[in-house]
Amino acid sequence: MACCEDDCAVDALREKQSSTLKIVLGINVAMFAAGIGAGIYAGSSALLSDSLDNLGDAMTYGLSLYVVYRSSQAKAQVALFKGGLILLAALVVLGQVIYKLMVPTVPIFEIMGLVSLLALVGNSVCLYLLTRHKTDDVNMSSVWECSRNDIASNISVFVAAGAVWFFQSGWPDIIIALALVCLFLRSAFRVFSNANRELRTV
Repeated sequence: MACCEDDCAVDALREKQSSTLKIVLGINVAMFAAGIGAGIYAGSSALLSDSLDNLGDAMTYGLSLYVVYRSSQAKAQVALFKGGLILLAALVVLGQVIYKLMVPTVPIFEIMGLVSLLALVGNSVCLYLLTRHKTDDVNMSSVWECSRNDIASNISVFVAAGAVWFFQSGWPDIIIALALVCLFLRSAFRVFSNANRELRTV
């Protein structure tokens, strides 16, 4: 009887995780579609990094959804892959920053500000939904980590938009983009560390 209750509780938890992941996946796909176009049009490295982060998150949530009903080892292996996606996003943004240093432009701050605020609302909803699951397992912990990064990223892009307007310069955009690269790198290595620790225990 106790085993049945335990199994039912686990199944119920997995069902809740699955429902939450489907919602945040949809939100991030929508934000990526809006953000990538806006970032390219506005010429903003910070906004582009934000949209790429949404793409990485969408892929992450899709993978997390895939392993909800799988073993702890599978979840840890997917978490390693998620860390790789975060690392890749950091390298792409770094490349964009280097390009902007060679071909300097002033981004369109109005688009930066508006899109970052909309993204902040969407990511706040995601973080709220994921917070209740952040201690469930390494899978949900890693997606919560991604969502928390998104909030910092959105706020940073909004601040960059204000600084671009105030200084009429592209430097705030570049500085914020570099700060986001550091955030992504730190997050990637934290996810790697947690996943490796989980793999050693299974």
